[in-house]
Amino acid sequence: MGSVDFHLSHFLVPKHEILAKSKHQELLSSLGVDEQKFPKIKLNDPQVKLLGAKEGDIIKITRADPTKENIYYRLVVK
Repeated sequence: MGSVDFHLSHFLVPKHEILAKSKHQELLSSLGVDEQKFPKIKLNDPQVKLLGAKEGDIIKITRADPTKENIYYRLVVK
């Protein structure tokens, strides 16, 4: 297993994915906020680099819990 595989599949690293641009407005409307109010994630974060995300992308983070899944969103910034 290479280093890229390790970071994406390690049991302590939650699932990270880039939210499709077409879903941005739908998410913002459902939450009633603008994207600048989202928590931030740096462009140099290892998971952001591995995903190939760009500034302004929204990252969806899914954390598995024994009872449910928790979903978090982060805005990619410099």
